[in-house]
Amino acid sequence: MKENILTDRERDAQAAIARQVKGLRQGRRWSLDELAARSGVSKGMLVQIEGARTNPSIGTLCRVAESFGVSIGRLLEGEPEPVVKVVGADEPAVLWRGPKGGSGRLLRGVNDPAFVEVWDWRMAPGEEHDSGDHAPRTREIIHIRQGELEITVDSAVYAAKPGETIDFPADRPHSYRNTGAVEAVLTMVVVMPTGEHDRRR
Repeated sequence: MKENILTDRERDAQAAIARQVKGLRQGRRWSLDELAARSGVSKGMLVQIEGARTNPSIGTLCRVAESFGVSIGRLLEGEPEPVVKVVGADEPAVLWRGPKGGSGRLLRGVNDPAFVEVWDWRMAPGEEHDSGDHAPRTREIIHIRQGELEITVDSAVYAAKPGETIDFPADRPHSYRNTGAVEAVLTMVVVMPTGEHDRRR
């Protein structure tokens, strides 16, 4: 079995996520059981996240961030944010790895005045990612820079080609698949509603 070796950047991201999740949870005086109930993420997984002993999936990070009412970017913050931040080309950690070499990197996430994330995705031919559903009123805007992408939203399939942009409500199950013969390269913008989201409701 191939060992999953993290880069220094990924280890730093894992440590930041552990620190932020624990801090946000304790700041709200929530127990691990409360956060598990609100997010739909198991208590065991939350213990692993807070102990920096796992590399959580994007879906897991989305659920945890939504329960706190923050973007995934907030979970990755280290030091206090400067007024102007320049993110280096090699700075964003890879938060998704495809089985054929694809990657998903969160270029930037902001929480004020709105929750917005900007992602760089690269998917090898045949790779796919099931995104599940996000908090109510979340939207995704995807611009295809190279290759082809098949996007399924609520079982309806949409095809997007280079230069095309697709905008859809992401508060329902959705997935992406590279159906072409070359790597699909896309920029994704995720816009989320403000406020905490409790999956029990």
